[in-house]
Amino acid sequence: MLHLPPLCQLPRFFTPRRALALLLLLATWLASGCATLAPGLVGAPSKAIPASSQTTLGRIAAESLPDPDLSGFRLMPSGGFALSARLELARRAERSLDVQYYQIEDDETGRYLLRQLRDAAARGVRVRLLMDDLYTSGEDELLLGLAAQPNVELRLFNPFPAGRSSLQMRFGASLLDFDRVNRRMHNKLFVADGAMAVAGGRNIGNQYFTRTAGENFIDLDTFVTGALVPRLASLFDQYWNSAYVLPIEKVVMSAASREERQRRFEELTGPATTPPPDPPAPNDVLGYSPIADDLDAGKLGLIWTTAEAYADSPERVIGKTTSYGGVPLLDVDSVRYNVVEQIRRARSEVMVTSPYLIPGKAGLEAMSEVRKRGVKISLVTNSLAATDEPLVHTGYRRYRPEMLRMGVDLYELSSTRVRRSVRLGILGSKIGRLHAKTAVIDRRTLFVGSMNFDPRSEVHNTEIGLIVFSPEMAQQVLKLIDVLKQQGAYRLRLASDGSGIEWIGGDADAVAASGAGAQRVLTEEPDSTFWSRMLLELLAPLTPESIL
Repeated sequence: MLHLPPLCQLPRFFTPRRALALLLLLATWLASGCATLAPGLVGAPSKAIPASSQTTLGRIAAESLPDPDLSGFRLMPSGGFALSARLELARRAERSLDVQYYQIEDDETGRYLLRQLRDAAARGVRVRLLMDDLYTSGEDELLLGLAAQPNVELRLFNPFPAGRSSLQMRFGASLLDFDRVNRRMHNKLFVADGAMAVAGGRNIGNQYFTRTAGENFIDLDTFVTGALVPRLASLFDQYWNSAYVLPIEKVVMSAASREERQRRFEELTGPATTPPPDPPAPNDVLGYSPIADDLDAGKLGLIWTTAEAYADSPERVIGKTTSYGGVPLLDVDSVRYNVVEQIRRARSEVMVTSPYLIPGKAGLEAMSEVRKRGVKISLVTNSLAATDEPLVHTGYRRYRPEMLRMGVDLYELSSTRVRRSVRLGILGSKIGRLHAKTAVIDRRTLFVGSMNFDPRSEVHNTEIGLIVFSPEMAQQVLKLIDVLKQQGAYRLRLASDGSGIEWIGGDADAVAASGAGAQRVLTEEPDSTFWSRMLLELLAPLTPESIL
């Protein structure tokens, strides 16, 4: 007997419209059965190529390194700088590029990066590109064209075997395998010549690098070199050689010859459809020049410190958890475990940004434990109007009153306030949604990576993250967040009569400290419409937290 997940149990990337389309097509899929992947499709294993002073990037990294136990970092909050760093590494690589992303969009940014990977391969660089298969709908021709290039291998994490033309068709064809295909690889990593890397929260697409006319994401990446890069390369290998990663040619059949696919890739990524991005500004919001300037000079000006890197096991795809003798154990190698442990050890303050924030029972217990020691906790997330995942907001809002009651400072990003802010304009035009995933503990320890503080990142997705022990970098992130709180967010508080929540515009901390007059106070979700709030009320009881 076929047991289908109810509408409320569809993953958060489903919109009601997509879910309806899925149900309308259900009869056809039931008649055709459930597609599965054949065994024995895994690609040949390979390993990262270690850094070498024989390459330009390897030589610059070695000559810049002050101590073999240290890693060098440069935070990149500005989209133009973050994109430029990736492109420069692709252009200057001489031996290898190992690239891993949850999403590479078929837009100007995505196609341009793929073309740079092709150009590197044409120079003899070995290119290994690993993508999650969720958002590759309609991109098969493009990706097959890249995979047809010499020196390029493209693999898909946890691929869909059928229905590849659309997201609805993919899930519909895999209904009997829903638990597997609901588990995705959310990692973001870019490693060049085993010597330099970029890691953080950004996917590859226009909206992650402030290149769209609509609302772009506020995000954060870091450039890294030194002692941590071999660890990042080994984490990439762990996924690349996983049994749940398949070469795209094993998943997508094509009658086109290799030469035809190469020609088609040239057409799809040519100048007519894929213009190059504008060069970055001379300096970013933190006062740094582009990485290209340092590479041209042959010396990296970075913050040198110690750091750790973690990635969840790719075996999450089968729901495998750490155990001993059948008894579940804490996954001490997971990203979430290590970040939460840092938070539990906090002595004075914790500052977290997460676009999707659902603390859950365990998260509330950790907050309560920390708050009882007098540690200040501040959380910044998206408002209902700013989020691109309204269903996730239904899970988050259930916890707002309890977090406020325990003394957590809660801020919600307002797209309207962000667009009006002069100071936030330095991050780029038309920004409006938070996507950065960070935590700053005691002003000296920084987490930056792909992990949201929600059930999907804890259970269903794999993640990657860096924990950096640097007061200087922690302070840089705190300054960025302070501007965001003051210029682009509402601070939440419980209503004095206990009847609900109020949103305060402006810097509420400054107002409280100065005794200034009353500010604008809202009693409904800021910038939202009546209909969006009404839809949320209808969906909230039907949306279990476990699937958000």
